[in-house]
Amino acid sequence: ETFNQNLEWKLDNILPGIMKEEGLDMWVIINFEYTEDPVYKTLNTWPGDGARRLSILIFHDAPDGFKKLSATWHGPYASGYMYEGIFTDRASGAEAQFTAVADYIRKADPKKIGINYDNTVLDDFSHANGLSHMHYERLYNALDKKYRDRLVSAKSVVRRWYETRSPLEISLLKQMTIATHTLIKEFFSTAVITPDVSTATEVRWWIAEKIEALGYDFWFFPSLDIIRSPENLALYGRDDVIRRGDLLHCDVGISYMGLTTDMQHLAYVCRVGEEKAPAGLTEVYKKGLRFQQIALEEMVEGRSGNEILNITVERGTAEGLRPVMYSHPINYFGHGSGMTIGMVEKQKFLAGSGEHTLHNNTTYALEFNVTGKVPEWENQDVTMGFEEDMIFSNGKAWLIDGYPQQLYLVK
Repeated sequence: ETFNQNLEWKLDNILPGIMKEEGLDMWVIINFEYTEDPVYKTLNTWPGDGARRLSILIFHDAPDGFKKLSATWHGPYASGYMYEGIFTDRASGAEAQFTAVADYIRKADPKKIGINYDNTVLDDFSHANGLSHMHYERLYNALDKKYRDRLVSAKSVVRRWYETRSPLEISLLKQMTIATHTLIKEFFSTAVITPDVSTATEVRWWIAEKIEALGYDFWFFPSLDIIRSPENLALYGRDDVIRRGDLLHCDVGISYMGLTTDMQHLAYVCRVGEEKAPAGLTEVYKKGLRFQQIALEEMVEGRSGNEILNITVERGTAEGLRPVMYSHPINYFGHGSGMTIGMVEKQKFLAGSGEHTLHNNTTYALEFNVTGKVPEWENQDVTMGFEEDMIFSNGKAWLIDGYPQQLYLVK
């Protein structure tokens, strides 16, 4: 019920503004049962969460008000109670659904008709290519010629629909972030890890089972990497047992009610008699905290992901942090649609989502790594990956529930 009420609020209060700002007066989503357009599931009430036979939704920014329409074979309630049906001729089958859509378009006379298709960037997380070729052909053939010429990509609307959070979602994401932090704090301790006995695989399974026990899902299987000193590497090789003197790096993300978290934290496993991590590891960790602050400072509304990437990496490099930035939106998907700031292999320019600009009420996984030399580890370079959930709202970026200011210690 909460998901459905939130969806209705977003359709009434967020989507109309996005379509108007992006210059799209009609948006058509067409898909079939079990081969859904990914965006359809964000527009479908629960517990349905999927298409029924041929399912078609139309959003129309009409002169007399915003319309939420359905031309779905099973009727509008198969998509959600907030939709108005424009298709009733079920006896004529799926072809009649396209006829109903074409008739409505002819009557409404939209200037631009957005469809979920875009061929400009191959490696892009826009999630704006959910329209099948067959359904495109059926729509195209059903339309009058002048409306065929008005078909355009709905990519910008799709992207902003995915990325924009409602007040309820921001509140829920805060609780999910706290829950993920609590989970990480628990397994980065001797409550879960017995040094020289527990394996990384065992801890990963503990995390997964704990997430499910808490009533959440994980959108990727939790990871736990062991970063080993030259001394430990000589003694133990790359075995899976968590040893004293190891550095641990986790990557954990949960999902709930169409929202996701994504976090990477670090812990040091103390040797017998140690009370803190080696100073060299602590210094590398401080580099990460510093770059995190730089990135937050450079989140300026209207800047593109590429602009933010270049400014932050330039500043971080100038301070000797040796950063690599690859931050991404978190929304309905963990690797969500919206503004992306770099990829590991693309530290100058990212086509597509890197060109998208920063908008209000959007959420991100602020993800990057820094590298530094550790004297206690034979002056070896150590790379630490950081990731924390961030929101941009009211002209400011901040971490939703902060970030640990020092390495976790497993004693």
